[in-house]
Amino acid sequence: MTPVSTGAGELDRPLTVVPPGERGATSIADRVVAKIASQAAREAVGTLPPDADRPSASVTVHHDVVHVRVHVELDYPCDIGDRCRSVRRRVVERVGELVGMQVPEVVVQVEGLHLAGAPGAGKRRTR
Repeated sequence: MTPVSTGAGELDRPLTVVPPGERGATSIADRVVAKIASQAAREAVGTLPPDADRPSASVTVHHDVVHVRVHVELDYPCDIGDRCRSVRRRVVERVGELVGMQVPEVVVQVEGLHLAGAPGAGKRRTR
């Protein structure tokens, strides 16, 4: 039979302080960081045509540094450069806030443009 502690006297002992380097570590899976980056890209892109795919991301994590590649589809006409800058800025901000990692690089790859307000709207133009 396994002995059960009653808790009596256990608080009388001094607590042992373990140095920070010996306490262990928290690791965040790459797929979690990728999901955060994808969500941040969705927030930055805003409303898309109904036939557009949602932004997605892939990441490479090395220690506390993350390199991100985001795939987006945009409505057209729009300022593509400005939209891509918004995506980069938001991804860096959110990944830094939520997982505390540095993001020195965010590559935004525009996978498709969706014509808005034109005859035959909803057609998708890709590379």
